[in-house]
Amino acid sequence: MSDEETTTKTGRKPTLIEAILVIVIAALFIGGAVLYWETDVHMALVMAATVAALVALCVLKYPWAAIEEGMMASIMMGMQAIIILFTVGILVGTWLLSGVVQSMIYYGLSILNPSIFLIATLLITSIVSLATGTSWGTTGTIGIALMGIAAGLGVPAPVAAGFIISGAYFGDKMSPLSDTTNLAPAMAGTDIFQHIRAMVWTTAPTYIIVLVIAGVMGAGYSSGEFDTEKVSAIQSMMQTEFRISPIALIPPILVIALAASGKPALPSIFAGALAGIALGMFEGESFGAMLDVMQNGYTPVLPAQIAELAEDLPALTGLIAEKGLSGLSMESVQSAAAVLSELLARGGMQSMTWSNSLVMCALIFGGVLDRCGFLEVLLGEIMKYVKTVGGYITAVSVSCLVTNMFAADQYIAIVLPGRMFKKAFDEKGLHPRMLSRVLEDTGTITSALVPWNTCGTYQSKTLGVSTLDYMPYAFLNYLNPIIAIIITYLGIGIAWKGKNGEPVIAKTRPADLS
Repeated sequence: MSDEETTTKTGRKPTLIEAILVIVIAALFIGGAVLYWETDVHMALVMAATVAALVALCVLKYPWAAIEEGMMASIMMGMQAIIILFTVGILVGTWLLSGVVQSMIYYGLSILNPSIFLIATLLITSIVSLATGTSWGTTGTIGIALMGIAAGLGVPAPVAAGFIISGAYFGDKMSPLSDTTNLAPAMAGTDIFQHIRAMVWTTAPTYIIVLVIAGVMGAGYSSGEFDTEKVSAIQSMMQTEFRISPIALIPPILVIALAASGKPALPSIFAGALAGIALGMFEGESFGAMLDVMQNGYTPVLPAQIAELAEDLPALTGLIAEKGLSGLSMESVQSAAAVLSELLARGGMQSMTWSNSLVMCALIFGGVLDRCGFLEVLLGEIMKYVKTVGGYITAVSVSCLVTNMFAADQYIAIVLPGRMFKKAFDEKGLHPRMLSRVLEDTGTITSALVPWNTCGTYQSKTLGVSTLDYMPYAFLNYLNPIIAIIITYLGIGIAWKGKNGEPVIAKTRPADLS
């Protein structure tokens, strides 16, 4: 087949200038939506995808069928995330109506205080995600409860969300049960246990730093006045509207147990929703009410009533007395009602529609970039200027971050750079675990820092905090790639490929391996 026939059927590879032009235009659309027009980024991504598709169609001569195939393939790669988002919305709705979330918040407020909250949050989410292998499952269960506890303790929501995400992604990247922990070594050509051993070099020092930060910041919150009456008001209000009981902890325990036993995320999450339905009906809720919250989410009743009567003091006083809250000050009751209204009015499949539409727009854009070679050209150009081991690690790290930003999915951010750099690492004599390590150090965890990425969208929607707000406090997610690059330039933890394929740790390649 001639080159001309091949180009007609598949299109030609873009030049570097063409690839840069498409990326710059996309960045202008996305940056303009976020910073200038102050609107949702959905249509900016659609416009960026349109520009990329027009360049591919008119300049690179790709047939529309090939471009559409790229879009569909990208959407299919992200379809699991889309379905999980909907399922988490269903789960949250059932857990709120049946009092599961409220019970976790209630007991958490009883045992935690501001000075230890951040450290406890980091450790709890790390343990749960390490045991289950899922950051999404961790934030969608215990993470929601920790956000409620933070509100009661006076810890800012973005700070709490940042540490929740840090802990969740620590376990996600280090657990042998995690899909990304299995995907990264598969792309690099090593086994999972070599991969995990390699990550200890970069993740352990990062985690220690984040623990220290948590301790210092927590001490700062403890120096303030701890409003025990506000905590008491929140707990009392939840007891009035819900049945607070240890039995309500069964659904989250079930989800964690299923995930820890190796069951897939989607059925594990849905099993938690079914457990929430069973608990709610046991407490007297109708099946119709459960179906409604699965679709539309939950709206707390008592906090709404208190807000409605804010201007009618006699009626509000009567309601407070009727609900057994007379021992609390009016200010505390109204403050607690405001916290619970914001915290508990959520859930339902429809609550995830905005997020899923954003994911779809991002995946369509990423599909065009991937299928038509724009990202491949850009990432390939980087390797022309890389000579040192530190340069290799930096190049892959930057490539993963760029892919997370423009392909909008952590799996693509592992697969695409992994596929591109595998040969280069092998020719350099580096052990494949060096490549798998950096794929995970950046590809997995920076995904939560991109607002339109599947992970950033999920975490933002689940925890109720925008990605840009929690980003400064997700210390592990942006410190880990930086520390990985630094220790490589220092010659620490570099693994060369031995004569029998074993890793040989040395600052420079041993002479007998050259």
